Amino acid sequence: MAGGVIPVTRFAPSPTGLLHLGHAYSALLAFKQAKSQNGTFLLRIEDIDQPRCKPEFEQAIYDDLAWLGLTWPTPVMRQSDRRTAYDAALKRLTDMGLTYPCSCTRGDIRAALSAPQEGARMIGPDGPIYPGTCRDLPPRAPKDTDAIRLNIARAAERLGDQNLIFTETGPIHTGTHDIDLSTLPDTVGDIVLARRDIGTSYHIAVTVDDAAQGVTTVTRGADLFAATTVHVLLQRLLGLPTPTYHHHDLIRDDAGKRLAKRDDARAIAKYRADGAAPADIRALVGL
Repeated sequence: MAGGVIPVTRFAPSPTGLLHLGHAYSALLAFKQAKSQNGTFLLRIEDIDQPRCKPEFEQAIYDDLAWLGLTWPTPVMRQSDRRTAYDAALKRLTDMGLTYPCSCTRGDIRAALSAPQEGARMIGPDGPIYPGTCRDLPPRAPKDTDAIRLNIARAAERLGDQNLIFTETGPIHTGTHDIDLSTLPDTVGDIVLARRDIGTSYHIAVTVDDAAQGVTTVTRGADLFAATTVHVLLQRLLGLPTPTYHHHDLIRDDAGKRLAKRDDARAIAKYRADGAAPADIRALVGL
């Protein structure tokens, strides 16, 4: 890499089901990116959603990746061990005056969005953009049942005239991207930083962990490209480095639908059980 930086890539699955061909492609690609430049490939277990995570699925991740020929340093980072780091990041944002508690349920949000203003953007990185119901309520201490949201307009205002730039090397959005802070309230909205059921969020956890592990290239599916705006924003607010991003094409079924963990017919474990070799998987995903 430029400047003599040793590349560090990562594969960060959640143990909520068996890995499928799409996971194999992402992991193999990240491994190739690192090893082709004498870098490091990391495995991280993203298990913050404990009720959905199962030990047997975590073990299957290790087994499947080892069978594919991948190696990684140990011990493996597990997000369930990282709550202190996530709490510290959330506290820092709160101390900046950038967060607020939200008591809205999904039903409340759907009801508030049922009659949107003409021309209003409805979908952001997390789905329907939050209408701000709790944003301007009098300040109060969060309850155990609250989510914690980022006041994204205030966050953009805090950054002022700073440029939020990231480099994308993936095949779909290749190039340098300059994030327009003024558009974030309409295109991203007040994202959730801590969910009431897991105490943190994907956005906080992945941002903090990539920085802690020195990841230089984030390799993941193109469906997560929109979330990059959130992560670059959080990196700047928290004083963390911004890696290069590589959002790859998704592996799809014969009907063009992207694979999901419920698609057991394409699980790596099933291919293994049916007698496939690692080379067969590489051929199936084009690597």
